[in-house]
Amino acid sequence: MVDFLQKIGHKTLSRFAALGRATNMLFGALFSLPNFRKGTPLLIKQLYMVGHQSLLIIMVSGLFIGMVLALQGYTVLVGYGAEDSLGPLVALSLLRELGPVVTALLFAGRAGSALTAEIGLMKATEQLSSLEMMAIDPLKRVIAPRFWAGFISMPLLALIFSAIAILGAHLVGVDWLGVDSGSFWSIMQSQVSFQKDILNGLIKSFVFALLVTWIALYKGYDCVPTSEGISKATTETVVHSSLAVLGFDFVLTAVMFSS
Repeated sequence: MVDFLQKIGHKTLSRFAALGRATNMLFGALFSLPNFRKGTPLLIKQLYMVGHQSLLIIMVSGLFIGMVLALQGYTVLVGYGAEDSLGPLVALSLLRELGPVVTALLFAGRAGSALTAEIGLMKATEQLSSLEMMAIDPLKRVIAPRFWAGFISMPLLALIFSAIAILGAHLVGVDWLGVDSGSFWSIMQSQVSFQKDILNGLIKSFVFALLVTWIALYKGYDCVPTSEGISKATTETVVHSSLAVLGFDFVLTAVMFSS
């Protein structure tokens, strides 16, 4: 019984210690923002690596999800003679929910895992230790540019995802299923609110960006510096980021749309 309680206590303390290290790293990255006046090239490079290289999977996924939404939505709406409402159905689903969530999940799988593997490899090859020996803070030089690149990139990717998905829905709904194009766009415009739908979706994207990027960088920064440790950290990044996104999505949705 005593051994069992000791194990529980040890695991609990280790979890709190890990949370403390993760929080310390997060604040270190957040307060490194002024250094970007001298480190703009680092930020631009990471924006390309994290954002631009995730663009293809975001656009392709958005196109097909929009097409599927239109097909499924039309099948339901046509039974009620309300197929002209396909536009707002697709737009609200994407802007409020699917755009931010699916983008975050794709970002975690594509960019998050890459960030963890990159930081973990730098730790395993003692590049981070070398920076410290040269009196260069790894948080400012390595972690902060990647953190802010992820934080900036994901909301933009979510907007692109939603826009491409709406175009995919238009392609299927109007060009294939015969929904009136004017009704598709006009009803969508009248039903979509900037503050309630677009802005709340962007807030979700920023929260998800912080969560995914934070988890990815911390898992790489705190991993065991071996090939097995890096592999485990990469897997944990995708799993923990996905669970965090889905959990916070419920909380944010309850707060934003409870009325």
